[in-house]
Amino acid sequence: MERELNDQQLVRRQKADELKAKGINPYGNAFKRTENSKTIKEQYEGFTKEEIEAKNIDVVIAGRIMSKRRMGKMCFMHIQDRYGLIQIVINKADLGEEPYELVKASDVGDIIGIDGKVYRTNPTEQNPNGELSVYALKYTHLTKSLSPFPEKFHGLTDIEERYRRRYLDLIMNEDAKRVAFMRPQILNAIRTFLAEREFTEVETPVLTTLLTGASARPFITHHNTQDLDMYLRIALELNLKRLIVGGMEKVFEIGRTFRNEGMDTQHNPEFTMMELYEAYSNLEGMMNLTEDMYKYIAKNVCGKTTFKYIGHEVDLSGEWKRVSMTDAIKEKTGIDFKTNHYTLEEATALAKEHGIEVEKHFTVGHIINAFFEKYVEETLIQPTFLYGHPIEISPLTRANEEDPRFVDRFELFISGHECANAYTELNDPIDQLGRFEDQLKAKELGDEEANDIDMDFVEALEYGMPPTGGIGYGIDRLVMLFTESESIRDVILFPTMKERQG
Repeated sequence: MERELNDQQLVRRQKADELKAKGINPYGNAFKRTENSKTIKEQYEGFTKEEIEAKNIDVVIAGRIMSKRRMGKMCFMHIQDRYGLIQIVINKADLGEEPYELVKASDVGDIIGIDGKVYRTNPTEQNPNGELSVYALKYTHLTKSLSPFPEKFHGLTDIEERYRRRYLDLIMNEDAKRVAFMRPQILNAIRTFLAEREFTEVETPVLTTLLTGASARPFITHHNTQDLDMYLRIALELNLKRLIVGGMEKVFEIGRTFRNEGMDTQHNPEFTMMELYEAYSNLEGMMNLTEDMYKYIAKNVCGKTTFKYIGHEVDLSGEWKRVSMTDAIKEKTGIDFKTNHYTLEEATALAKEHGIEVEKHFTVGHIINAFFEKYVEETLIQPTFLYGHPIEISPLTRANEEDPRFVDRFELFISGHECANAYTELNDPIDQLGRFEDQLKAKELGDEEANDIDMDFVEALEYGMPPTGGIGYGIDRLVMLFTESESIRDVILFPTMKERQG
């Protein structure tokens, strides 16, 4: 593939050839470091220039050149490693003439190794204590950067380019690097929290022949050997509940899930979910576990309980609100779907009065949910457990014993967005089969998100599944909250992107 190179790229390629001519590999080998920018600052930031010189501290570090300025026979650089920047001070007299020529020929973006001494520069008006640095005694070229950084990449207005070229975003944008390192810390905290409660982490298949576990449009692929169309999973649910039947009792999975739907600040077609199931638990147990887990992450990873999330300040401390869907709708509209057993015709009339479009497959339950989405959802700013969903929109959930029009389910809402979805799980195989059959009828009426019948799962339930609480979390949204990110693309290292135009 032919590429048109700019002048700087041509010059850098020439410099790579010059390194080869000197017997230096432009793309060097392993380099053993003894310190990094973080350890040097942690250990020596509190010492004066004289105290540091008296200690005579040898260090070997490496990183990418991020800035460079020469003043006669002196050169000052900042190099970047995973923890941040540290200054390198180079004196031609101490480094040597030939190595100093390598320094002069280096470019911002090159990766280098430095053997030297911990050092503090002389005080200046801008920096009265001097800058903690490394004084170079040996300079090792490690990697030649053939392309210069784009001008003004930091704070780039075309944010799409940050997501497309995440490697540049991580180099230039400290906040992007903060989020990238914080995400695995959050996942580790989740795993620790659940391990302390004797949950077992498992893995289940990504490829499946049935569309089950959630209401979503799938990605379809093909298995060549079996000549079989398959789906990329839209949820983790049914296999995990098979494990509950098998007696594992407390299981969870953190895994990639795929839904063939739109992209916006809250949705990416490929995303990370966590689902967990606990035998002998219920909806209240899932509420308590969720609230405890969020507070655990806040304390152990973030060290605070208040976060800026999607335009609002959210406080995770205190007791979280719990409200039923029908009560929340009544509070906003005055319509009481709980007490009044509206017919479909009556509910449809109410929907039209309130500007809600009723689709062909809608039941009263779908209409109730539509009222919630229009009048309530965006108002749930502080952490709120919303429970009591209509049975028609919850095909895998246990019906409420007091009012079987609704199910034992809750969603966690924060800043007007769903963050978790939980159930007292349906463990009646006859009821479950009937729900699956209703889903097939909905599919025949045009509901593209309706589920298939999973007869093996029905048969598993026939062997007996204990009363079980289950919950699913959108891990990306959870990370958005704790990193105070505005878009799901900020917390996914390589989000799905549209094709470049032109």
